[in-house]
Amino acid sequence: MNKNDGMNYAPVGKPQPVVSQGKFVFAAAALDHGHIYGMCNGLIEAGATLKWVYDPDPAKVDAFIRQYPQAQAAASLEAILNDDEVRLVAGAAIPSERCALGLKAMAAGKDYFTDKAPLTTLDQLADAKAMVEKTSKKYAVYYSERLHVESAVFAGQLVQQGAIGRVVQTLGTGPHREGTGRPAWFYDRRYFGGILCDIGSHQIEQFLFYTGNSDAVAIASQARNVNHPQYPAFEDFGDAMIKGENGASGYFRCDWFTPDGLSTWGDGRLTLLGTEGYIEIRKYVDLTRGEQDVVYLVNKEGEFRYPVAGKVGFPFFGELILDCLHRTENAMTQAHAFKAAELCVKAQMLANAAD
Repeated sequence: MNKNDGMNYAPVGKPQPVVSQGKFVFAAAALDHGHIYGMCNGLIEAGATLKWVYDPDPAKVDAFIRQYPQAQAAASLEAILNDDEVRLVAGAAIPSERCALGLKAMAAGKDYFTDKAPLTTLDQLADAKAMVEKTSKKYAVYYSERLHVESAVFAGQLVQQGAIGRVVQTLGTGPHREGTGRPAWFYDRRYFGGILCDIGSHQIEQFLFYTGNSDAVAIASQARNVNHPQYPAFEDFGDAMIKGENGASGYFRCDWFTPDGLSTWGDGRLTLLGTEGYIEIRKYVDLTRGEQDVVYLVNKEGEFRYPVAGKVGFPFFGELILDCLHRTENAMTQAHAFKAAELCVKAQMLANAAD
């Protein structure tokens, strides 16, 4: 796990297998983003068996196999898709190519697990929905800033227990560190989809989850290139306001301005305002304390601080495996995954229209 580099940040948790070895086989394909390592870690810790890896770049495959020596290098994507033992394909392709990979996987009878953002256009969303309808396969999404963060999981449990009443507003910040060595596609909106579609996807998904909304609209958004004139197709700052169908509202900001002096790749935070209290989630660092995964709660009972690193785990991955096996939707509904993707694209389109 690289705390300083968000692209290669891959949380490691305690093994919590829900199936025995060999009962749920998966493959990794398209290693364009380092999130593939976090995706694989979560699945393996939940009991999944990693059989194959494929990418057209041999160097990426070699690096992957050094991390996961149990994986075999596939000669082609088709070799994975033609293996009846493989139940799920996990991929972290260039964002604009993630939908195409998913369509191939589902057409071949596999469930699909993609890095966020899961797609970059409304046409891709329509294609993904049509393929899900046709095949009944899953198009699951790694919204890691909630699913692979123990403080975010714990905060969700507090909300579900009624600790702050009904959530009426979310306030999220998603700063990221640019670092060095980013690929060319990272700086071109045609490929990464725009900052609100890309890293803004985390914030929009969280809004829907914590406020209990199944639908929402972006009422205002902007995306700008503030400090990267050498990359005119890049966006390093974006923010948006969201309103849910139940009346809850949300504001979030995302950017690529994490300073070098911060101990981690981004000081990601989320504040949940409820009718009976509020919660602040400090995900990756609680400044000057040297801790991550800290939840603050204030309600009628008092003020509380919960350091939860290593105490909560990541239930999503086991739930996803069981959903694939039993065709249930306990990890995340398909409607929720697609609605978050839709709002990301629409928030980005609204921002682009104002250019």
